[in-house]
Amino acid sequence: MNVVEQARIPYLLKNGFEKKCAVPQYNAEGQCFQIHPDIGTGYYWIYSFQNLFSFTIHDFILHDDFLIDCNMPEYLSMTYFESISGAEINPYRRLNGDCLQVYCSATRGYHALIHKEVPVRSIGIEITPDYYETYLPEKYPEDYRNPCSAFINWDETAVFPEMLLLLHQVKQYRGTGMAARLFYEGKAAEAVSLIVEKTKLCPSRQVTRISQLDFEQMEAVTVYIDSHFSMDLKLEQLCKIACMGKTKLKTVFRQMHHCTITEYIQRCRIRQAEHLLTHTDFSIGQISQTVGYRSASRFSVLFRKNTGLHPFEYRKLSWIGK
Repeated sequence: MNVVEQARIPYLLKNGFEKKCAVPQYNAEGQCFQIHPDIGTGYYWIYSFQNLFSFTIHDFILHDDFLIDCNMPEYLSMTYFESISGAEINPYRRLNGDCLQVYCSATRGYHALIHKEVPVRSIGIEITPDYYETYLPEKYPEDYRNPCSAFINWDETAVFPEMLLLLHQVKQYRGTGMAARLFYEGKAAEAVSLIVEKTKLCPSRQVTRISQLDFEQMEAVTVYIDSHFSMDLKLEQLCKIACMGKTKLKTVFRQMHHCTITEYIQRCRIRQAEHLLTHTDFSIGQISQTVGYRSASRFSVLFRKNTGLHPFEYRKLSWIGK
């Protein structure tokens, strides 16, 4: 059992998950936990190898919103969320469906709010410092590069088909014994190799410190968008609020929020749409118009991209929960 597993399993058991001996849809080489019926439905699966890496699968639905507040050791993870609705807290980051999300723990714990009645479906890989600071340098002393920055470069992207294929293969694998150990060891190494190699071919995200003045101006822009996201916001208008040119506004906004202005507006609209789908009987077309989309079909496409569900599926699940 590695350090991540040592921290996570007690938290699962404390918060409504029970260990299962065998579940047909998951590899018996890993550990499987079933959520208690009073809390939700579904499973959490994890396979760990020594204190080096883990693969995890989430496949459950919660009956109520759940706040995760879990102290975790340092590790790196990359997870593909097929479906989820919620947000990480401190710093805030929306959890989106149909994309890869990277988490770089620095022993600061994990804090997130997971919304009820929306399936949490994901497959991910986690590697520990023993893997990327000890194992890799010892095995490849002449060619070693710390993969942390490479991982970060692929945060919140859906354009990494090789990684999605690898994670899908891990999810479907059912081998046992030595064959399973060799398979998972190989997939962990292949995943890190893919991330490092693809990063060499793609421009890295540049980390630049934001000045206090730029930070304050960007906060003003953010507050304005939060209050007017359903309107047809023009870039020129936001430039005037920020007292910046278009290029600087786009650059500083992305540095602060790790997404484009358009993506941020979309997330605000989708968040409001989730509320309306759950708490009103407005039609999909009415909700589309209310949050700022003239086309209901366009709204449906963006909603599914962000949550992994079509609006009517989201509403059906939320109303069943009620």
